[in-house]
Amino acid sequence: MSSHHFVKEQQEPALLILTLEGWDLATLHSLLEWVPTIIVSQETVFKMLSLGIKVDIILADTDFQKENDVLSEEQFPVKFVTAGESRYMEAGLEYLVQSGHHAVNILAFDPFDADKLTPFLPFLDIVFFKNELRYSPANKGLIQKWLPRSKIQLLGEEGQKIRHETRNCTTWILLKSVDHLHVAEGLHGFKSEQLFWMGTSI
Repeated sequence: MSSHHFVKEQQEPALLILTLEGWDLATLHSLLEWVPTIIVSQETVFKMLSLGIKVDIILADTDFQKENDVLSEEQFPVKFVTAGESRYMEAGLEYLVQSGHHAVNILAFDPFDADKLTPFLPFLDIVFFKNELRYSPANKGLIQKWLPRSKIQLLGEEGQKIRHETRNCTTWILLKSVDHLHVAEGLHGFKSEQLFWMGTSI
């Protein structure tokens, strides 16, 4: 079994490309390193093909599929999944769950819409990217991570309490919907009774 085929059997995070905005080529190429299953929207498919990237799934409405049915031959074995623009994300994640994937990276996704990902978290490890930040969910309300001196983002409910622990002190954060926090280099722990996301520099 070739390594390429092995990876296509859902061993690595899939890559879901929803938009051409909010990410750069360096981020894209780093995520392509392990030849993931690649799902694109009809708005992004031609950009990916122009970069020489082989796609596996195209999320598209029926009109696009009819007008571009040649893609199913030129890019064989590419598959169309029917979805309108407002459901690209949901359709892509539903496909991944049904096809046995366990993880996905999303390019790019609006942090203010992070709550729309919540229903899929029991089934998929989800990481999304936006404007050179990488967002990860707090599994079971906890993130513990070594961070460089940097500025991070915390996303959650307005008024949500998050406990921030370092080697030297413990503080409480009363969250705005999005909070920016300057952190020193070292091990940091963030804990809350509710789901939250943390954005760190790529």
